[in-house]
Amino acid sequence: MRILRMTLLALTGAGAMAALSASVVAGGQKPSAPAMGHDMSMAKKAPMTTAQKIANAMSAGPASISAKATILDWPAKEGDQPPVLRAGTNGWTCLPDFPETKGNDPMCLDAAWLEWFQAYMAHKPVTITTVGIGYMIAPGGGEGSNTDPYAMEMTADNHWGHHPPHVMIAVPDMKTLDNLPTDPNNGGPYVMWKGTPYAHIMAPVTTK
Repeated sequence: MRILRMTLLALTGAGAMAALSASVVAGGQKPSAPAMGHDMSMAKKAPMTTAQKIANAMSAGPASISAKATILDWPAKEGDQPPVLRAGTNGWTCLPDFPETKGNDPMCLDAAWLEWFQAYMAHKPVTITTVGIGYMIAPGGGEGSNTDPYAMEMTADNHWGHHPPHVMIAVPDMKTLDNLPTDPNNGGPYVMWKGTPYAHIMAPVTTK
């Protein structure tokens, strides 16, 4: 999924983002700034105001979650710390649409999904101990490979396509995904990146 790929290239890892969210909730010190893999000064989309970013980030998940989530912004350039647009209290972290991706792709992530991100960034197996939930249910969607976690563009065999608004489900035991479909066009949930340490369930919330 292009959304996830660009997100993970933009941040050094979930550990930094999770630590930042925790420090905001606890009122503690901010961690050192994570580096970025993309220069946000090259963003192709028109900039949003702070209020627009918060509203956009909140649209990624159910109101009952996003209303009390920590809202982070994307850093303006490499080496900057993700600005905190609004402190939260429920352990969730939401971000607005990533400017360098096509479509509208804000997200709201729980703690387990942040751990998932950290493993992905480090090219290590996911070791979460509980089911993780990530919401990307705002109108829009994104493009990406359904087979290659690190694909940057379409190839003849990487099953590149559009992924509509969805809920992401990460599981501790990959064996539970064995009998689930991998076709994004099957009309229901499907597994993305099956056979890799980053396999997870994609559950579309709209029909094409």
